[in-house]
Amino acid sequence: MRFMRLGPVGEEIPVASVDGLYYDLRPLTEDINGDFLSEGSAVAAGRVDNALGQGELPLLENADRLRVGAPIARPTAVICIGQNYAAHAAESGSPPPEVPIIFFKHPNTVVGPYDEVVIPPGAETVDWEVELGIVIGKRARYLSSPDAAAEHIAGYVISNDVSERNYQLKQSGGQWSKGKCAETFNPVGPELVTAEEVEANNLRLFSRINGESRQDSNTSDMIFSVPEVVHHLSHYMVLEPGDLINTGTPQGVAISGKYDYLKPDDVMEIGIDGLGQPQRQELDEAVVHG
Repeated sequence: MRFMRLGPVGEEIPVASVDGLYYDLRPLTEDINGDFLSEGSAVAAGRVDNALGQGELPLLENADRLRVGAPIARPTAVICIGQNYAAHAAESGSPPPEVPIIFFKHPNTVVGPYDEVVIPPGAETVDWEVELGIVIGKRARYLSSPDAAAEHIAGYVISNDVSERNYQLKQSGGQWSKGKCAETFNPVGPELVTAEEVEANNLRLFSRINGESRQDSNTSDMIFSVPEVVHHLSHYMVLEPGDLINTGTPQGVAISGKYDYLKPDDVMEIGIDGLGQPQRQELDEAVVHG
């Protein structure tokens, strides 16, 4: 099952995408949120299948003309795993981590997959990061093993962990979140694909800047797998339904020194095979207020 949210910012309509058709989910739920996902992806998909079989879900008219929003409503948390690909750790000048590195993004960084990304005033080292995003379904706390993680995952999304490297590393005071939390710094989507449809340990992920290839790797190269990440996090925090976990990015980003950092009018294309059409974002400069 594939879920999307279509419509203007703040007015997104929850939909199920089935064979190229878009079914309005408002008879079942007000949004693709924690409440909808809290019983697990199989239950949510089953409810949709049953409603479709009963003819209870209308087609959404003119769906192909609507803005594509992030496929999950604003999460309560965006949790990120740093340097989870050995080659990316190396290009960042660090050894592979022995335990998962954790940092946070503000939930209001989450925007749609084709929305504009805004460069903060004075920022000169803005970077792209294609990542597999995990969306939590059932609440996860103190899981007994990585194997127990599966029933707590609602599905997967394409996520772009946009970063400002000077803020992250030189102005951070020792933590990374300053470089991660600017507005629009986490495009997500276009689809939330339920866990049963995804082989999360074998997904090609890639990025292009202005049409030129930058990243091209596979989630099989992650240091800490999806089950390991969810299990580990559950021992340090309670993961709530609808929470987003960014699982790290592979090599091929600007911090490597091989590529220029992003500038206004650049175009990012971010994709993961099997999780919907690639994202596409244009870069613009922020307006200084006051």
